[in-house]
Amino acid sequence: MAQAYTMVNIPAGQIELRDDRIKATWTTEVNSFLLAPVPVTNAFYFSVVQKAAGPNDHPEAPVVNVSWNDALSFCNRLSQQAGLTECYSISEDGERVVWNEEADGYRLPTEAEWQYACKAGTGGYRYGELDEIAWYQENAEDTVHEVGHKLPNEWGLYDMLGNVWEWCWDLYDENVYGSYRIFRGGSWAEEARGCGATCRRRSHPTFRIDDLGFRLARSVGIRF
Repeated sequence: MAQAYTMVNIPAGQIELRDDRIKATWTTEVNSFLLAPVPVTNAFYFSVVQKAAGPNDHPEAPVVNVSWNDALSFCNRLSQQAGLTECYSISEDGERVVWNEEADGYRLPTEAEWQYACKAGTGGYRYGELDEIAWYQENAEDTVHEVGHKLPNEWGLYDMLGNVWEWCWDLYDENVYGSYRIFRGGSWAEEARGCGATCRRRSHPTFRIDDLGFRLARSVGIRF
């Protein structure tokens, strides 16, 4: 199953990021990479780690209640099963994580990669009409939904906005928030204004939240 996992080839480019909290913007170059068309589902998560993250009422709904650390461990285990090099070295206490950027295994997208892929060449806050592309507070009926039932963006990525927030690799602001990591995209419980390509949120890497999941990425063009 791991070896047949389908991903979308995202072309190289650049993206402007912003932090409204400190009124800052910056431009980042993005190399070509692979990104999963949908978030990791309950069924897929269970198939890899042999345990559920929470109630598994909807196998094809995105897995939630997974911490950032849980997501990294999943990436490493899936890489092992697929015969790929693990991206993350994690200390026994989970406090120290090193990303081997030369590894060809599964990983979380960076914040820049996530936003770049979400926008898919579009210039606005969203890649389409919100009700057509996302499950959010006004149409989700207070629950998560199966992946892939809303319209994708121009690059064939589903549920980039709404349904569940998605962990990214990056620290939010180490000087202010310490080890807190970024997540993106909005969720089934989020108001419309929170479901946009540039909306940024943060949480501690050990916290598990009922509308926060993750999506897989892989680097391409790795040389050993």
